[in-house]
Amino acid sequence: MSHHNGKQPDPEVKPRAQRRRFTAEYKHRILAEAEACGYGEIGALLRREGLYHSNLASWRREHDAGTLTNKKRGPRPNRDAAEMKRLAQENARLKRKLAQAEAIIEAQKKLAALLDRLNGEEGK
Repeated sequence: MSHHNGKQPDPEVKPRAQRRRFTAEYKHRILAEAEACGYGEIGALLRREGLYHSNLASWRREHDAGTLTNKKRGPRPNRDAAEMKRLAQENARLKRKLAQAEAIIEAQKKLAALLDRLNGEEGK
């Protein structure tokens, strides 16, 4: 099998393209520049920055909604996790104590009933 240029194919794996991330400050700056652009200048701005019209459109939507911030991707850390764990442990402890108390009350009722029966038999 011969290649048309006579060279072996390059075995090096090319690095995967990284998704670009833009800071809120950058987005605000570009939106301000786009606002200042005259007719036909936005295309030059987008080419210079390597952006698309869709970038501007989504950033404008975020800006108008007040959500144009430095977003962190991934799950949000739960600051209340330790408190939730503590409360779950306390809940389990209280359930155990309640079950013990209910068992004691049940035993006391049976004992009282037994004593009543015994006292009734003695009275005959």
